[in-house]
Amino acid sequence: MSNEQQASDSKSDSELIEEVLEQVADLDKEESEALEGTVETEGVEVSVAELQKQLAKAEAKATENWDKALRIQAEMENLKRRTQKDLDSAHKFGLEKIAKELLSVIDSLELGIQASTSEDPEVLKLKEGSELTIKQFEAVFAKFNIEAVDPAGQPFNPELHQAMTMLPSADVEPNTVINVFQKGYVLNGRLIRPAMVVVSQAVAGDSTKVDQQA
Repeated sequence: MSNEQQASDSKSDSELIEEVLEQVADLDKEESEALEGTVETEGVEVSVAELQKQLAKAEAKATENWDKALRIQAEMENLKRRTQKDLDSAHKFGLEKIAKELLSVIDSLELGIQASTSEDPEVLKLKEGSELTIKQFEAVFAKFNIEAVDPAGQPFNPELHQAMTMLPSADVEPNTVINVFQKGYVLNGRLIRPAMVVVSQAVAGDSTKVDQQA
């Protein structure tokens, strides 16, 4: 074999070795890039999982805060209704105490009128003055929705009347108010004093059933 052939063969071997080394280097580079890509991908996966976890926490907190807001709103609405109810009650029934005090004045005037049977001019003047005063009271009461309960001749109502006694009567139905000792009064539909009444009952031997409510 000539020297030229040996050099050519030697050169060919060197080139072959360099080519193999280059291929190995390329493979290492590709593997390294692949590994880096895997790390980056794993890093992205970890970040997404963490974000999803934080998002779930945020959503749970938002739901909790929303529930609290709804409860607070409901409590405020209830408080508003209770306050309005108390205000309405105060407006409607704030006069109850003073009305009860004035009722005793009217009772005295009415008793005075009933007792004034004399025809003396002075007594008649006092009677007229008392009647006028009562009318003024009634006008004021009407202005503030205070109504008298005068149930003479009406069926006995335990919600508005208080039976002082019962008397047998053949002229009216049992459990009928036949006399009113003292008128009752209601303020805006609420009883502030029951009417004191006498209630009829069946005459002895009458088969009519007596209402025991009286």
